[in-house]
Parts: sequence; C-alpha cells; structure tokens
Amino acid sequence: MSISKVKGQNVDVHLWTPVHEVESSALDQLKNIAALPWVFHHVAVMPDVHYGKGATVGSVVAMKNAVSPAAVGVDIGCGMGAVKTNLKATELPDSLKKIREDIERLIPVGFNSHEAQMSFSDWHHGRQDPTGYRVIKTLQNDYHELFSQFKELDPYVKGLLGKAMSQVGTLGGGNHFIELCLDTEGSVWLMLHSGSRNIGKTLAEVHISRAKELAHNAHLPDKDLSVFLAATPEMAAYKTDLYWAQAYAFINRRAMFEIYKSIIYAHFPWVKFEAPILCHHNYVSDEIHYGEDVVITRKGAISARVGELGIIPGSMGTKSYIVRGKGNPESFSSASHGAGRRLSRGAAKRTFDLEDLARQTAGVECRKDAGVLDEIPGAYKDIDVVMANQADLVEVVAELKQVLCVKG
Repeated sequence: MSISKVKGQNVDVHLWTPVHEVESSALDQLKNIAALPWVFHHVAVMPDVHYGKGATVGSVVAMKNAVSPAAVGVDIGCGMGAVKTNLKATELPDSLKKIREDIERLIPVGFNSHEAQMSFSDWHHGRQDPTGYRVIKTLQNDYHELFSQFKELDPYVKGLLGKAMSQVGTLGGGNHFIELCLDTEGSVWLMLHSGSRNIGKTLAEVHISRAKELAHNAHLPDKDLSVFLAATPEMAAYKTDLYWAQAYAFINRRAMFEIYKSIIYAHFPWVKFEAPILCHHNYVSDEIHYGEDVVITRKGAISARVGELGIIPGSMGTKSYIVRGKGNPESFSSASHGAGRRLSRGAAKRTFDLEDLARQTAGVECRKDAGVLDEIPGAYKDIDVVMANQADLVEVVAELKQVLCVKG
C-alpha cells in the first residue's frame, strides 16, 4: 500500500495503514510523539497501530540523544518465540486436551509463579540428545549470569529478587499465549508470546515516573512521553535496568520453551526441535538510520532487517505468520508485532458473548470462558489486511494456524 502521512510539529508521521482507520486517540498520541524535539526524521507507524498506555502501540520512534521509556512500554522485552518440529498434523491425537492440561499445570499463567526457582535438569527432553543438553546448559549459565547482575538494578526493586527468579518460565496474562500450530505443509510448531513479568513492569513504571519529574520535560504536550537525555545519570540508570529486563524477557521465553518441549517430548518421544525464532517487540536498540546514530524504540513492532526472521501472530482463532524482513528504511527496518486490537478489553466484553467466543475459536483446544472473552478474535484487526498493508516490510516464510492455545 502507499504510505499515509500526517504532518507533525517536529517531524511527520508515516503510517502503513489508512489514516481514517486509526482511532483519534491513537492519532493524538502519534502527533504528540512527533512534536518531541528529540525525534529524528519521522515516526513510523505499523498497520496494527492502536492506542496504548503512555505511547501508541505499533509505533517505531528514532531519537537523537534521548529515549522515552513510555515509547518502550511497561512490559519491557515483550515478544514472541516459535519452534518448528518434525511432527506432522497426522501424528497429533484427536483431542489435545491432555497436552493443554499439561501446559497449564507446568507453566504458571496470570499472576502466578513457580513454587521455587527453576530446576534446569528437569527440562532435558530427550536425555540422549546432546544438542538439547547444550541448550539447557547455556540457558542455565545465562540465568545465573543475569541474576548475578540483579544488585545493579534500581534499589526500588531489591525486594523482588525471589519473585523475579520464580517467575522465570511463566506466561503472565493479558494477550500472552502458548500455542501449538500447524503450517500449510502440516508441520507442527510451538509458539509463545510473553514478556518480563512483574519485574519488567515495575522497572518501567519506576523510570516513567522518574522521567516526568525532570525539568526538561516540564512543558511537553504529553508528560507520559517524558524522556531521559544522553550522558545523564538518569539515562545510564534507565539503560542498565532496561537492558537487564530485556535479557530477562528473553530468558523467560527460552525457559518456557524448554518446559514446553519437555511436555511435547513426553507425548511424542521421537520429536525433534529446530532452533527457535525469538524476537522482542517492546524494546530499545541503538541503531544507524539515514546515516545517523539513533536510539530506536519499538513498541508493538519487530525488527525486520534484510533477511531477519520474525513472528507476527493474529489472535487465538486466526492465522499467524513467520516472516523475513525486507529492511525497508522508511519503517526503520521494522514491521508489525501482530494483528493489533480494534476493540478495547472492555468494549470486547460488551460486544461479544461466550457463544461468539466458542464460534470464533471452533477447532482450537482452548479455554472458552468469560476469563478470556476480551481476547476473542473479533477484538482484533484482520491479520490478512495487516499483512497486506506491510507487504513492503516483510515476506511470508510460513503461515500457521493454531490447534491449541493457552491464555494467561
């Protein structure tokens, strides 16, 4: 599609979706972002764009010598993972209920945690598989290295060490999920969507509040978009906590995959797993664009550099996509992180009922109760339209459809 452009006070807003399809509250947020004096070149807006807390979901912002923690989001490092297996659809049982129950038993969801720190030795699916053993050993080493740095984080979270350790390998709530999917060739994939749990949220909120108190943010059009400036103690402290939380989110996803793989191995002892595809979609990265060193924040957007693999999910009843980036410079080499909501959680509950949920998730082994009604597929944009709108950003590598979904 041709890119829509909206004039901004400092830079323009470039959208990969028709302007009239973006809710007014999200457009107002985008204009406020574009008015910030530190924003570089333009604001790139993905086709799954929608209003978000503090800053717009589906926005990619380049800044010179500054960063806005709200433009990252409160779930620092939130992202996706996908693993292809050698299993075929014909090998799956008629009912996937037992597999779903095993996932829900071994991977805590919502606000829940593991009862204790992870025992990595329990996860070695396929004890004769040296590759699997090396993956577990690397994960264990990374886990211990990560928590050896905990003392360097903001003092506000010093009492959360135990909780942070016990939430490694847990799903969380909201739109996070664990799925079993089939591609168009009948191959079975594992997929999940998760973030940095309570510790990431707490660190984000600490720094968003701290930024609002700084003098240079006093007259911004939206104080939620307050920034830290380069070469300041506040920026240094934020980056320490931010990069730690991003690493935590990655380890959380990797840990869940090892638990998930051990579950699948218990049901299918002949299973083999390919290397995972892992990508953040709420994060900060130091990059070069248009010949300049900039700080990129992607909130609800994935990196889509030339040849880079990524994951763009739909909803709990629609297709998802494995994609390869095209490195489009105008999107700052980015693409959407999913379908994007078209209805708020409250609006979804008012619009749909449990009969709608059952109908829209037909053929998927999943919860179909009031607790997940706000995640009904009808609350999301049409994933095929979203994909068509970003055909210049990514190419499709695989098309997936879930047959099992566990929601937080």
